[in-house]
Amino acid sequence: MSKIVSDLFDENHIALVEGEVETSEALLELPFNHIFFTGSPAVGKIVMKAASKHLTSVTLELGGKSPAIIDDSSNLEKAVQKIVYGKCTNAGQTCIAPDYVLLHESLKSDFIKQFEKEVQDFYSDNPESSNSYSRIVNSKHFERLSNSLEDAKQKGSVIESGGRTNASDCYMEPTLVSGLSKDATLMQDEIFGPILPLKTYKTIEEAVAYVNQNEKPLALYIFSKKNKVIDYVIQNTRAGSTCVNHNLLQFLNHNLPFGGSNNSGIGKSHGIFGFREFTNQRSVLKQHTIGAVDLLMPPYNNWKQKLVDLTIKWF
Repeated sequence: MSKIVSDLFDENHIALVEGEVETSEALLELPFNHIFFTGSPAVGKIVMKAASKHLTSVTLELGGKSPAIIDDSSNLEKAVQKIVYGKCTNAGQTCIAPDYVLLHESLKSDFIKQFEKEVQDFYSDNPESSNSYSRIVNSKHFERLSNSLEDAKQKGSVIESGGRTNASDCYMEPTLVSGLSKDATLMQDEIFGPILPLKTYKTIEEAVAYVNQNEKPLALYIFSKKNKVIDYVIQNTRAGSTCVNHNLLQFLNHNLPFGGSNNSGIGKSHGIFGFREFTNQRSVLKQHTIGAVDLLMPPYNNWKQKLVDLTIKWF
């Protein structure tokens, strides 16, 4: 990317700066007109605080725990297929991956069986050997995910499928976990990996209440054939984006604004929405002739009082 950008653009137009925390901190000291940041809510707060020194506007795309709600009217086979696709794309390392599933309690055993089938269909009996399956980006994040999985085990959760890892290759198998306690790391932080928590509910009201107990997600997914259920979830939750009977696709449609809500982000991008977000709408008015406003200038004599009275009476 650095070579492509430097070959194609003058650095006064577009520049790519490489570095880590120190570089980011140095950049944030500069008085930019606008800052677009993609990352975690914790770092987003740091960016916003730094931007406030210069009253720089920001667009923050911060992710979070995006739920996938599946009710008992859904086509479970298709729903699981799409969720496995969405969760395992780039080994779960996308900001809009379904972070956890809220499933009607009557579907649990069927969901687990279908999850295993879809993983096998996509990545074979051994995903580690599949050319279609990614790795965790580095050892730091692999360790973070491994620690979260171990934390879940220690707190009594059940590994329903997967769970195998290879630290030397940063490999983590698509993993389905149920019975997670509320204080488990997997239920607190955005996972950003191929681990899928499974939580059941009895009524759609219960599912919605659980979503609303947490911060507003970047994405919310609904799998249902019932318009009444779909409308209820949409009308009673807040999220940056919502996709019905699929996942990830809302990100690809540039006719839709993309962004978060509060903790999951500020501002919208993509298509015309991104153009508006990243430009300053500057108003310019030019007057070439004498206008009616000239009649409003002092002195306010009797004649102008009559104009005011006529205006009030007729307009």
